[in-house]
Amino acid sequence: MNQYLYKLKLIPRLVDENNWTEKENAIVMEHFNALKELLNENTLIMAGRTVNDDDSAFGIVVIQTNSEEEATSIMKKDPAVREGIMTAELYPYHVALYNDAFTVNQTS
Repeated sequence: MNQYLYKLKLIPRLVDENNWTEKENAIVMEHFNALKELLNENTLIMAGRTVNDDDSAFGIVVIQTNSEEEATSIMKKDPAVREGIMTAELYPYHVALYNDAFTVNQTS
């Protein structure tokens, strides 16, 4: 199994929360639910986002798959990417250290 990280960025129009509609909110909820499904399938290692609200903000998704092609497919099927509200870049990745003592807040 190989690990990959994909970096997500909101499209410029959506950096300002005032530009969000119910459609974007629904897509982000679908994105979050898709990530939870990847977690349940033991494909997702971790996901999260920076908490700043400017154009430097980004999210990351770290997954484990059999191939880069599979990782690319997962990234392109991500609802936020598929629906065009986020752009994504895929990178080969390797988790070197992990501390499972931390609790995770599973909210969007």
